Amino acid sequence: MTDTITFDDFLNVDIRSGKIIKAEPFPEARKPAYKLQIDFGPQIGIKKSSAQITENYTCDDLVGKNIMAVVNFPPRQIGPVMSEVLVLGFYDNNENVELVTYSNNIKQGQKLM
Repeated sequence: MTDTITFDDFLNVDIRSGKIIKAEPFPEARKPAYKLQIDFGPQIGIKKSSAQITENYTCDDLVGKNIMAVVNFPPRQIGPVMSEVLVLGFYDNNENVELVTYSNNIKQGQKLM
């Protein structure tokens, strides 16, 4: 477990629902990864990210997938890609990332409460 934070600290992390609309290989990355475009709805729009999730997903698997991401970190340059959001996931039993997903009953861009 990490250090204790306050509830206000938690509220400062803006985690939103989004739908992957484009996924493509990212051969320039140091570790195998994909370049993603994620639609967070009209308020936030489409954001780019890079994710090391090639062991559990193909590009075709990812398009249309509902995911969760932190949208208020500063952008980060990853090779030639400016990553604008941090896609969230858990390590599975093989130490590969499995994405945090949600059902279709939740609108894109909704904030995690």
